[in-house]
Amino acid sequence: MKELIGGPGTLSGLLLRIGQSAFAAASIGVMVAAIGFSGYTAFCYLIASMGLQVLWSFGLACLDVYALRRKRDLQNPILVSLFVVGDWVTATLSLAAACSSAGVVVLYARDMDFCRGQMFSSCRGFQISVALAFITWVLIAISSHVMFWILASV
Repeated sequence: MKELIGGPGTLSGLLLRIGQSAFAAASIGVMVAAIGFSGYTAFCYLIASMGLQVLWSFGLACLDVYALRRKRDLQNPILVSLFVVGDWVTATLSLAAACSSAGVVVLYARDMDFCRGQMFSSCRGFQISVALAFITWVLIAISSHVMFWILASV
């Protein structure tokens, strides 16, 4: 079997999972630091989605570390199918959360001029958090795609 970049139990897979965890955690941190985020359902959904992503990606990163240290192969059909389902679910949730939050940010920043004056720093935090969520989603999409191809080849 050919080993794909970003597959489970590889160094590139570990780096991909660490990147997912780091960007999702950064998105949560920036959003929580912005004043008034809890008043918007989309932002709370973003935090919940990114929290799930941190847990999922960190768990798989730990599994990758175990596989690398013990030189284990994680590419069996049952395990890979679990990875595929988990990645696709978290990818869908993350994209939905990032898009809904981006819609709220655009509405307030451009359409309603809500981000003037005292709310400028909070709006900047909302924008940065959403950008980090989209970066997280791109990394999840890459790993979802890789897992799908590994499952197809198993």
